[in-house]
Amino acid sequence: MSRHVAIVTDSTAYLPPQTMERHGITAVPLTVVIGDRALEEGTEVSARTLAQALQKRRPVTTSRPSPEVFAATYRAAAEAGAQGIVSLHLSAEFSGTYDAAVLAAKDAPVPVRVVDTRMVGMALGFCALAAAEIVDAGGSIDEAVAAAEKRAAGTSAFFYVDTLDYLRRGGRIGAAQALVGSALAVKPLLELDGGRIELREKVRTASKAIARLEEIAVERAGSGTVDVAVHHLCAAERAAALADRLRERISSIEELRVSEVGAVIGAHTGPGLLAVVVSPR
Repeated sequence: MSRHVAIVTDSTAYLPPQTMERHGITAVPLTVVIGDRALEEGTEVSARTLAQALQKRRPVTTSRPSPEVFAATYRAAAEAGAQGIVSLHLSAEFSGTYDAAVLAAKDAPVPVRVVDTRMVGMALGFCALAAAEIVDAGGSIDEAVAAAEKRAAGTSAFFYVDTLDYLRRGGRIGAAQALVGSALAVKPLLELDGGRIELREKVRTASKAIARLEEIAVERAGSGTVDVAVHHLCAAERAAALADRLRERISSIEELRVSEVGAVIGAHTGPGLLAVVVSPR
């Protein structure tokens, strides 16, 4: 089905393929480099393969899509009948993906609005869905952008990692904070703040950290209608248990998704990641 406004995001939104197909959302893949092999996220490398590489301490890096890939995606959307495109991407603090999209948009055959959501994971995915729902209802490109930006402004993401080492290696959190955390043998709770990863709290044990993650999510949800996502990497049982508790405690949940993150986020967080995204409707 042709849509008058196309919605483009990237592979770090971690939207299920059937959801993207239903809403006409296209995800441009980022690349994960393991050793000397460059692999597309979502099609050529799994989170489990990535986790195994990290555990073996193999070199792992990530890279943005090229402007040429975005240009081809925009052309394809225009050829399919789109009169405009909304291109929503992970925080520019994490990746050059937004910059690549901006470069490609300059020469696109139809108007392209590129948005740095300052989010990642389903925090980004919920923004893409908000824009798609507006388009599905016949809304304009401006209305779709406004819906995505409103959703981004209200969305929060909190996460637990077993160690800050992977984030430190990738330059995604200050080295000083990582060293302090290691020295005190704490379990860090982190959050997305202004498009950056910030240390929210330090907790002494994993079980206490996960309990605190639950409390923060419940507090953030309040009494309004919210969508919630629980992400993990190689921690499916912990994620399912956390989701069950959140479902019991947050009566206003509209939709609750549980999913394993892909290789790009996994490369920077390492196995054991547990995250909660709370996104008010």
